[in-house]
Amino acid sequence: MTVLAASSDPLFRLPLGEWVDGAVTAITHTFDGLFDAIKSVLEGGYDGLEYVLAAPPAWAVVLVLAALAFFLKGWQLAVTALVGFALIIGVDQWENAMATLALVLVASVIALAIAVPLGILAARNDKVSAALRPVLDFMQTMPAFVYLIPTVVIFLTGAVPGIVATIVFAMAPGVRFTELGIRQVDSEVVEAGHAFGASPGRILRQIQIPLALPTIMAGINQVIMLALSMAVISGMVGADGLGSDVLSALSRVDVALGFEAGLAVVILAIYLDRMTSALAARAPVSRALQLAAV
Repeated sequence: MTVLAASSDPLFRLPLGEWVDGAVTAITHTFDGLFDAIKSVLEGGYDGLEYVLAAPPAWAVVLVLAALAFFLKGWQLAVTALVGFALIIGVDQWENAMATLALVLVASVIALAIAVPLGILAARNDKVSAALRPVLDFMQTMPAFVYLIPTVVIFLTGAVPGIVATIVFAMAPGVRFTELGIRQVDSEVVEAGHAFGASPGRILRQIQIPLALPTIMAGINQVIMLALSMAVISGMVGADGLGSDVLSALSRVDVALGFEAGLAVVILAIYLDRMTSALAARAPVSRALQLAAV
């Protein structure tokens, strides 16, 4: 017993967790006003979007979502959307699904607003790319639950800590795919732009981003999918939506509720995935590649 006890003692211990805890506490106290303002903005955006999605009759929202699917992809996706959303209504998960969709959309838009410019900057500057890479590795490999702890300390419970944690968790693929897409643009095409006297901004807007758009859209798809997975986990910090029912089903070992809430998550994931894929396919470069392949 003495040997076992002695062998379990570490050679040394870094109080890294205590340092991070102290830093989070100091940041919370120092920037209290800023965090209150951020919370108000995020709450306003989330509540507004949730109201738009959940307040009208469910059938009207379903028709709008199906019409979007028809416009982007065709009648097959529209019919699939109609059946899927009817199933969500049938299992009484419509309001939760719309709350989750609102959280995913708010978090994804903010994550992409940060990720795409960072990806462009990383593609144009090797030092920025080298500095961002370990940060992105950290963001992608850290367990998702860990992000909820500091956000709860700063923003307390509710939808806002879920939105912030979702933004951090889902942002990395947006940066990586944007950088990859722009770096993959043929250098001779970029040099031709320089030869014709185009400014760097014009080359970015009219050459690099259009040619990189299919890859950037793949990154957007990944951001949305990760946001949906994190939005469900956000139910642990009091965010409304499907995550709260999944958590409730887990705590009560309620198989029926867990299956219904999980099925609604799957339907939302399929719809969002097909919609972003359809948007990517409608990009001019994707259309040109499809025509060239025929």
